[in-house]
Amino acid sequence: MAIETFAWATQNGDSPTFEYRTRESRFGGGYKQVVGDGPNNKEDSYPITHTGNKARALEIMAFFDRHAGAKAFLWTTPLGDLGLFTCKNPVPTPMGGGVFKLTATFERAFHP
Repeated sequence: MAIETFAWATQNGDSPTFEYRTRESRFGGGYKQVVGDGPNNKEDSYPITHTGNKARALEIMAFFDRHAGAKAFLWTTPLGDLGLFTCKNPVPTPMGGGVFKLTATFERAFHP
């Protein structure tokens, strides 16, 4: 089955989070050695928001349901980097008048 693409327009919310996983060994005299933890040690996540009508919110939630928080999908970051991401926590919030605000956090995934 082909990898789906999240193609809906998003409003970028809070700042993205970047973290580099490292391993550290400390030795005497204040010396330490630090190395990257694996080949994909950069972790990044992006909070997003989509505001639209109920039909669009249901369409996006169906997309998230198909991926169930574990299956990766393609998405282009605000910096233009196409990558694989997962989403474990989508939240559709009714705003009134048939308008919904959907918030979520996309976390970087890596293909084995």
